[in-house]
Parts: sequence; structure tokens; C-alpha cells
Amino acid sequence: MKTSTRSVTRASAAGLAAAALVFSLGWGAPSGASAGEADAKSLLKAMSDYLAAQEALSFAYDATLEIATTEHQILALASSGKAILNRPDKMRATRSGGFADIEMIFDAKTLTLVGKNANVYTQIAIPGTTDHLIDELQGTYNRPFPAADLLVTDVYDRLMSGVVDIKDLGSGVIGGAQCDHLAFRTDHVDWQIWIAQGDRPHPCRYVITSKHVPDGPQYSIQIRDWKTGEEVARDDFSFKNSTGAKKMDLQDIREMNDIPENYVIEGAK
Repeated sequence: MKTSTRSVTRASAAGLAAAALVFSLGWGAPSGASAGEADAKSLLKAMSDYLAAQEALSFAYDATLEIATTEHQILALASSGKAILNRPDKMRATRSGGFADIEMIFDAKTLTLVGKNANVYTQIAIPGTTDHLIDELQGTYNRPFPAADLLVTDVYDRLMSGVVDIKDLGSGVIGGAQCDHLAFRTDHVDWQIWIAQGDRPHPCRYVITSKHVPDGPQYSIQIRDWKTGEEVARDDFSFKNSTGAKKMDLQDIREMNDIPENYVIEGAK
């Protein structure tokens, strides 16, 4: 049985290597802006405009955060969650993984972060819109969440900042939905997005690949159960401490970190 498994692995690896070679040899580099580039920009802008027009939206997701070790091993942390957004200033999101079970609630005035496993919470005064919240988390608190780029009012401008290369890769299928597959490059990251075709051009999959960390670890999020408008469940976006959670300072809640403490060891990045 082991021999058979190794043979399949070798064959698969050889096939992938051949496919990669064909792609690298077959992908041309046209001079100037191509029709494909213009189409990709148009598709991304259509998605951005559609998202901005939604006063209420919700979705479920599955995400993977990769970590590259100094031994050139890629370790993947998997999580799932849900998000609900009411523009301009309400949001609720959850993330559940093997090391954390977190809920984030924003009511236009206060951000509440709940660590359900440890039964603790913290609150930060951040009055304003959800766009302001996302910028504050990244700039002031150094706690960005990559897929937040898909939740700002102007997704197009946010995603296109620093882009130096664009490719329209045709169609793909994500979760059974036919999607347009686009690829973009900046000086710091490569990213790809799959956008549902039709009159609801929402993101179905989003992948960010680091260019300056050895072995190119990725963050990926796959979106499902997309809902808008009246489809979205009602929510008052208030925090109800029904479990008697203990209030703590943000820096003291280990469960809020993206990478669990046991991964932050010598030899890991």
C-alpha cells in the first residue's frame, strides 16, 4: 500500500511540475495594457460597485493562514466563521479554529472582542464607520485581518493600490459557482480573486501570497452562503455578556492573536 501511495505521489508531482512548466512557457508577457488587463479591471470594478451598493450583506467563510518555518515547511492554520455587515457602521464577525473561538461586534461606537474559549472580552472605543474601524485595527492596533479589504466601501481602490501586473485567467468554479478568475501583483504580494458571474458578482475566493517571506506562505478565504438585503438576518449588534465573561485588556488576551502561542517558537516565522 505504501509503495502504491508513493507512486501516486511521484506521478502527481511530475504532472504538477509539467503543468507549471507549460504555464511558464505558454504565458506571454504582452507590452502595454492588454485586453485581458482591461477586462480584469472592469470585472473587479463591477464587483466593487456591487458590494458598495449593498446596505446589508452576510456570508460564511473558510480560511487558511499559512506559516513558513526556517526548515522550509509550510504549516496551515484553518478556521471558519461568519460575517454580517450593515452599512455604514455595524458589523459582527466570528472566527473559530483549532486554537481560538472569537467574536467581533461593532455597534458604531465600540468594538467588542470576545474570546469564547477563555470566556473573556475586551472593548475599545472606535466611533465611526466600518471603514474607519478596519483602518484603525490595521494602523493603530496592528491587528489587520486580510479579507477586510473586501468589506470596505471602495474595494476597487483598496485592492488596486500598488498593483503592477494584472491577468485575466478566464473562468473557474468555486463551491459550484462559475467565477471569473483574476490575478494581480504588487511589489509585496501576489493575490488572486474568483468573482461570481451573473448579477451578483461577489467574491467567492481570495488568496494572498507573500513575496518577501521565504517559501511564499498564503492567506486564503473561501466565501459561501452569500446573502444581501432582506436575505440577511436581523441583528442589533449589541454585546450581551450572557456567559459572565471577564473583561480584560486587549494585550492580555492571547486567544485574540492570529497565530497561537505554541507556534511562536524558535525556527518559525
